[in-house]
Amino acid sequence: MDKLFQFTLENGIRVVHKQVATTQILHGGIILDVGSRDELPEEHGIAHFWEHMAFKGTRRRKAYHIINSLDSVGGELNAYTTKEKICFYASVLDRFAERGISLLADITFDSIFPDKQIEKERQVILEEMAMYRDTPEDAIQDDFDHIVFKDHGLGHNILGSKDTIRSFQRDDFNAFINRNLDTSRVVVSFVGNVPAKRIKYFCEKYLSDIPSTSTFRKRTPFHDYQPDHSLTHRDIQQAHHAMGCPAYAIDDPRRTIFTMLVSLLGGASMNTRLNMALREKLGYVYTVEANYAPMTDAGLFSIFFATDERHLERSKRVINREMKRLKDSKLGSRQLHGLKDMMMGQMAMAEEQHAGLMLMMGRSLLDLNRIDSFQELVTKIEHTTSMEILTLANDIFLEEQFSALTYLPSN
Repeated sequence: MDKLFQFTLENGIRVVHKQVATTQILHGGIILDVGSRDELPEEHGIAHFWEHMAFKGTRRRKAYHIINSLDSVGGELNAYTTKEKICFYASVLDRFAERGISLLADITFDSIFPDKQIEKERQVILEEMAMYRDTPEDAIQDDFDHIVFKDHGLGHNILGSKDTIRSFQRDDFNAFINRNLDTSRVVVSFVGNVPAKRIKYFCEKYLSDIPSTSTFRKRTPFHDYQPDHSLTHRDIQQAHHAMGCPAYAIDDPRRTIFTMLVSLLGGASMNTRLNMALREKLGYVYTVEANYAPMTDAGLFSIFFATDERHLERSKRVINREMKRLKDSKLGSRQLHGLKDMMMGQMAMAEEQHAGLMLMMGRSLLDLNRIDSFQELVTKIEHTTSMEILTLANDIFLEEQFSALTYLPSN
């Protein structure tokens, strides 16, 4: 990526910064190569619980001070957990850059997990789990992960179970961190109008004293996929359906082309094949989406939609028909050109979303040990052929290899 400043601290933590002169906001994040797939069976949910507990007290700050530190100057502090990553990130006026970096370093590496706060946050997470189960469009996505990946780490719900959440104590958090934290697998990422030398000074001040740690953890790759189909009744008004199968890992050279194919089928635009067929033509759905989630050693292709139960079977047939069209016929030159223009436009807009750009840079450096420039991505897209897209459609869009999960109204 253009005009990036990168360096590595003595403890192995890597830092990347992109200076942007047209903003007054510094976006920064600390991304750890640790996620829910790294949990032991008795630890399911602890990565996400740890993310919550990071805000509940450090040796230097109580929970109130953590919450107030950036809010009081109009900044934002947040975090997320995925199957493979935990990230703490903040956005703040650039004149408060040091405050933001100090706070991020503190909550990431110096949490003390107060017993009283563990009990309070335990109840918060149990409420989060109940709220999530009451939202079928969210629940079906995690339930579908289990349909595809079964008892592999990629198939476990990030929130864990009620039993595991109720069991965690301070020693469990420390054990999980000690087993998984590798400072060479930590990236600190910034985007904002702060000079690189200031970023380096702040990072050395607040991150260089963190002890170097290493782990020989080896993630178990996913193998032996078998299609599965499941149907369950729930107290809902619409039928919800998920379908899909494993796809390409993040370092697979076909990833960019498959991303283009999925975007054409059911991505974020309103003119996708599935949206035009199911919403604009038939009026069966409010939204239908096709997703591709690449991970370090596997990927997941999935389609989600909700509709009146009367329209469920026809909606599935329409989706299979649209995938068959992409398998049977190459895109014409005008269609291919339009797809490339759409992808490049979406990438350009994403690059202007500085918080998202900051997170993308950090994840890319962790997963690929590189950050592709905008022009490098454009070149990959421009060189994509209709035959390459057709080949991937025939490789992945195999109806007999799809798993499926359906929620039906119980009344």
